[in-house]
Amino acid sequence: MIAALIFAISFLTLLQFFVTYCHSVIAASRRHELSEQAREISGVASGPLRGDQFRRLVQLLALCPEPGGDSIQVRALSAYFNLLGMARSAVQWTSPSASQWIETERGGCAYVAAVALDRRIQYSRMMLAQQAGH
Repeated sequence: MIAALIFAISFLTLLQFFVTYCHSVIAASRRHELSEQAREISGVASGPLRGDQFRRLVQLLALCPEPGGDSIQVRALSAYFNLLGMARSAVQWTSPSASQWIETERGGCAYVAAVALDRRIQYSRMMLAQQAGH
């Protein structure tokens, strides 16, 4: 019984750190302005990103070469996005305000994916320019 209690407390603590990490990644990405080219390629209008655009952005990320450093963030945000989806289905009918917050967070996940796509597009352009220079 004690082992199960220790496991549950450890899991909840780890979950708390994971959610805090993902929330800080979303907050940090909000400082980055998306380029027009990234908006055009990703099909994102000038308005805020919605959570339902996340999967498409992750698929576009898979097509771009990785400059290094953002794959762990993208995987963590994918897990967070799925966790938010489960939480949304659990509280959708009971708490509309929590459901609205969850949708805002899912939109934040999509924005992080868009920022990563913007970085990868810039990296690809830089690599292409270097190849053309040689």
